[in-house]
Amino acid sequence: MLITRTISETRQAIAQARAQGKRIGFVPTMGYLHEGHLQLIDIAKEHSDFVVVSIFVNPTQFGPTEDYASYPRDFERDKKLCEARGTDLIFAPEVSEMYPERSLITFQIEKLADHLCGARRPGHFNGVVLVVSKLFNIVQPDIAVFGQKDAQQLIIIKRLVQDLNFSVKIISASTVRESDGLAMSSRNVYLSPEQRAQSTVLYQSLQRARALIESGERDAEKIISEIQKLIATASEAKIDYIEIVNVRDLQPVERLDGQILIALAVYFGKARLIDNIVLEISGDRVREIPALP
Repeated sequence: MLITRTISETRQAIAQARAQGKRIGFVPTMGYLHEGHLQLIDIAKEHSDFVVVSIFVNPTQFGPTEDYASYPRDFERDKKLCEARGTDLIFAPEVSEMYPERSLITFQIEKLADHLCGARRPGHFNGVVLVVSKLFNIVQPDIAVFGQKDAQQLIIIKRLVQDLNFSVKIISASTVRESDGLAMSSRNVYLSPEQRAQSTVLYQSLQRARALIESGERDAEKIISEIQKLIATASEAKIDYIEIVNVRDLQPVERLDGQILIALAVYFGKARLIDNIVLEISGDRVREIPALP
């Protein structure tokens, strides 16, 4: 397994792989890897011959009061996990390599970022599409794999690729969960034992919402109210948002129909946890979509 720190040596290593006729797969991460990340690597291996994993905590997607400085980092652990999973190259640049100067070209995202996490974290997705664009230009992958746990990010990146004509196929992967339903996240390490025990209420509330919809409920406000009631039973939980939006443009819906995203963000102490499910509703039929096409 190769480890590169600079853009030039990364491009050189990938050019050599491509010269051998290898198809390039890419998994961008911020490190502190868990099983969810490792399954993204597995998917990349299924669709390519040379898998690149980037490990970079991107400062441009953190707000001034967010956890950039304290975000969990453990490169030696990440390296061992990547190698065991068959990664071919880790690109782990310093901030000065990715941002030698303040970026004067920025992104403006219409519609897709004005609800959900985008509304609570101003500028967050501008930073995400900036770094993803830079990484796509450096790696030039044939395919890139992103998890559906970050559904808003996934949908925005799919639109980024469409609008800017990147020659990369985006593959989405279903959310990987602990045995009790909690979505795997690098930030789960922040949870105290009591908060960890209570955090299962997030997935329980999404399953409660699905059950209501399967029973015929189509009023978004009523479903959100039921989710709120269930999460309120966890004394450590503080709701940031609960929203139901359509998958097409991430705008709120009043009546449920077609492909909808039920998404939430809840604080347990300093840990801000997100989760979601995607459902396709047609008349009386309700189907969960574990990975957006």
